Amino acid sequence: MAVFAGMRNTGTSQATRRALLSLGGLMLLSACAAHAEVPPPAPTRNTPTLVPGDSHPSPLPFSDPADAVRVGKQEFYVHSGPQAIALTIDDGPHPEWTPQVLELLRRYGITATFCQVGAQVSAYPALVRAVAAEGHLIANHTWDHADLARASAATVRSQLERTSDEIEKVSGHRPTLYRAPYGAWSEQTLATCRQLDMRLLDWSVDPRDWSRPGTSRIIERIMTHTRTGSIILEHDGGGDRSQTVAALRVVLPRLLDAGYRFVTP
Repeated sequence: MAVFAGMRNTGTSQATRRALLSLGGLMLLSACAAHAEVPPPAPTRNTPTLVPGDSHPSPLPFSDPADAVRVGKQEFYVHSGPQAIALTIDDGPHPEWTPQVLELLRRYGITATFCQVGAQVSAYPALVRAVAAEGHLIANHTWDHADLARASAATVRSQLERTSDEIEKVSGHRPTLYRAPYGAWSEQTLATCRQLDMRLLDWSVDPRDWSRPGTSRIIERIMTHTRTGSIILEHDGGGDRSQTVAALRVVLPRLLDAGYRFVTP
């Protein structure tokens, strides 16, 4: 998802990703066991929408139960009809990897969500415009890939507003989705996103491509864990993403052949 290096840390990622699900806005479906597909109850207040990912050991102790749903075994879905899945690409844009990802998406007619870092947007505006011009969704991923889990309200707001301002200036579109670096969520993040009318996005399939485990391992993890509604996490920045690109060359046509449809959250 490169002005920052080594941003992903296994311990930090596993410890900070939490099972959160707000109740407003975007049409989403969640299941906390056996992949059941039951719509959430109708919202009673204006809360941001969060799509939680996997490997959350326990929920954060939110004071407002409308901000989070306590779950056991999880999986969380984007709800857009039969065999719909979402591909999300984090940490770009990057001059080497983003064009290669865009070429693959163009080849297979796939629309994805790019979670972009503000400093990278500022450095490579032409790539941001290319992503937008090809119909992909751009999400806010902070200015410098900051871990905002314990940040002050002022810091969180500055990181999000500065990034959204830059994306809007470059692409002409203001992002309405926010993805937290490292999957690090907090009450302050939720509160700030409510104030900024932003929805929150996590993932349900993490092949850990950021750790460069090998192309075959990335392919195996995606193909094993993807099912209807899955939100797949991949990266086009933050380091050498040659394994990611090589894996996408294999999994994209395989997923299409399996009948999946790519949508944006």
